[in-house]
Amino acid sequence: MQAEAGARLGAAKSRVWIVLAAVLFSTGGAAVKMSSLAPVQVACVRSGLAAIALLVFSRHARRRPTSFRELLVAVAFAATMLLFVLSSRMTTAANAVFLQATAPLYVLILGPLVLRERLRTRDLATLLGMAVGMALFLAVPGEARATAVRPALGNTLAIVAGFTWAVSIIGLRWIGTTNEDGGATLMVAMLGNALVALVALPFALPLSLGAEPVREVLVLGWLGVFQIGVAYLLVAKGIGGVPAFEVSLLFLVEPVFNPIWAWWIHGERPGGLALLGGCVILAAATHSALAARNEARAQST
Repeated sequence: MQAEAGARLGAAKSRVWIVLAAVLFSTGGAAVKMSSLAPVQVACVRSGLAAIALLVFSRHARRRPTSFRELLVAVAFAATMLLFVLSSRMTTAANAVFLQATAPLYVLILGPLVLRERLRTRDLATLLGMAVGMALFLAVPGEARATAVRPALGNTLAIVAGFTWAVSIIGLRWIGTTNEDGGATLMVAMLGNALVALVALPFALPLSLGAEPVREVLVLGWLGVFQIGVAYLLVAKGIGGVPAFEVSLLFLVEPVFNPIWAWWIHGERPGGLALLGGCVILAAATHSALAARNEARAQST
């Protein structure tokens, strides 16, 4: 009885870590828009601080890559980090995060090719839902505004970020990441952020903190240390105690809260079609996760 109670308590704590990580991730869009620096400067400092935070707080992040595969995954991860910052500054926070959330669309397409995973009938419904949601975003990119200066380009970059994030997910499975300690995940996250900082550095100089240096330091510190660094530590801490389908559902907290932060802080309101497209994407992702749970239950009985 005590062992069962302890297992339930451990699972509950794991869920809390995952939800807290998703909440931290969700602050990225609004925080990126708070900085007065150029997007490439934000990406450089944000990722540099994140890499340092992961190196300081996790021994797993300090291990060396053991294969060329890990380096390839780190490159895809770095591309995702850079594209997210660029898309968040050019389009609305809702568009950026919802379009990046189409990653399962590309995972379903690439999975059979790279991982030799079978495409199931229920996956076709997910593919259709994701495609419809993306089409709604692209139909009306939205008008330019102070917090979304080039919405059409921002939407395109967010779609590419969804693809690179899907490549990162497939790559982590390809290199055999386990759910036990999150070691490879933390190493790839650290290396990917370090790559962003190094590649963006020549374009980020000279770096000036502007008229409000204290505010700028706080924003960049939040983005690097907490929104990425601490968030990934929480993911590694909690992911081993939660079933995969439930992790995917808990991570839906990010696209739900991301536009809320942007609306609260910047008064940014996504368009009607964008909200509808986001709801379609979330519904497709939820359907896929629940179908996976039911399938796992059926196989265990």
